[in-house]
Amino acid sequence: MILLGVDPGFSVTGYSILKKEEKRTIILDYGYLKMSSQKSLSERVGIFYGFFKDKIEKLAVTDIALETSFLGKNAQTFLKLGYLRGILYLLASQNNLKIYEFAPREVKSSVTGFGGASKEQVALMILSMFPKLNQFGKIEKQDVTDAIAISICGIWKSNQNEMLKKL
Repeated sequence: MILLGVDPGFSVTGYSILKKEEKRTIILDYGYLKMSSQKSLSERVGIFYGFFKDKIEKLAVTDIALETSFLGKNAQTFLKLGYLRGILYLLASQNNLKIYEFAPREVKSSVTGFGGASKEQVALMILSMFPKLNQFGKIEKQDVTDAIAISICGIWKSNQNEMLKKL
């Protein structure tokens, strides 16, 4: 299983790609896609699609995990995030991938044990789970640690599904 976790955003999107082996999980890739607000909406959608299409193909991704959106103060932001989520669903369909969705509280609870954890608490837990991340250089964006947390939820969910099949 090779899982792409995405924390979508129109200015910064965090991502991580984890590989589940028999007894361990390793990070194959992580980072963020930064898109200029000077570009049109259609240009940014195209950049997003091309970036993740390339990641899926080059790293043989089998599954995608993402956070569910919530309607905050700005309905336009919520709507635009729906475009990015739609692209991920399209890529899943085009590449025959499973897709998992998790509520933000579920991600935080799974990784930290507390659904109301801050982004800083999530980041600290991720760095404690994957101490070698520090060797790759400083993670500058919390979107990346959020994406890793989302990926971990996807890996754990697939583990639960496998255990249920054995029952």
